Amino acid sequence: MDLGIRGRRAAVAAASAGLGHASAAALAAEGAQVTICGSDEGRARAAAERLGAGVRWLRADVSGPDGAAAFVEEAAALMGGLDILVVNGPGPPPGTIAQTPPEAYQPALERSLLAVVRMSLAALPHMRERGWGRIVAITSLGVRQPYPNLALSNTARAGATGFLRTLAREVAADGITVNSVQPGLHRTERVTQVYGDSPPVGDVPAGRLGEPADFGAVVAFLCSAQAGYLTGAAVPVDGGAYQALL
Repeated sequence: MDLGIRGRRAAVAAASAGLGHASAAALAAEGAQVTICGSDEGRARAAAERLGAGVRWLRADVSGPDGAAAFVEEAAALMGGLDILVVNGPGPPPGTIAQTPPEAYQPALERSLLAVVRMSLAALPHMRERGWGRIVAITSLGVRQPYPNLALSNTARAGATGFLRTLAREVAADGITVNSVQPGLHRTERVTQVYGDSPPVGDVPAGRLGEPADFGAVVAFLCSAQAGYLTGAAVPVDGGAYQALL
């Protein structure tokens, strides 16, 4: 199926590896103009080369609000505008609430809430100018059912979800959709960092880790022309792990 985004200009944050990279690959495969970023210049350049000719890269640290906003503005300047933004960034350190000091919460909020706010706000003027836009944020299934040992992530990403749902209502009439995608356990460096070599796939009905490419395909659809009436959604991509009715 042609997703109708050939030639659209897409910025994908933190896309040198993992789910961000998979999302950039899916958009590039649909013919979108893609600019990615990574905090390490060498990794960002190598990731762009893997994605194929025409994919641009920037060195940017999106773990804080200022760097996150700067990436969006630089990507828009590089491409001559912006139609699609995939919001992504490194998660806060793991730990239980008992292990987490109160002073750790502010950096976590800057990383996984305020960076989301600033990226999204930086993209809006470019999208409003054309009357068309797609913002898709990669958050976490922990927003629906908090993960053990991820107290900071569960807290900050829940706040980001509230912001995104509110933003979706406010910009829908401008032709801009805002959705989030909530990954469960996928075969990424982050999952290995948190769970080591034994992620709890026993709780996943699919019985396995998700593949990044499966996740990227969902992100690409949410950026598509066909998804123009889908906004304010928080879509779990988790192999059936989330079991609640709502």
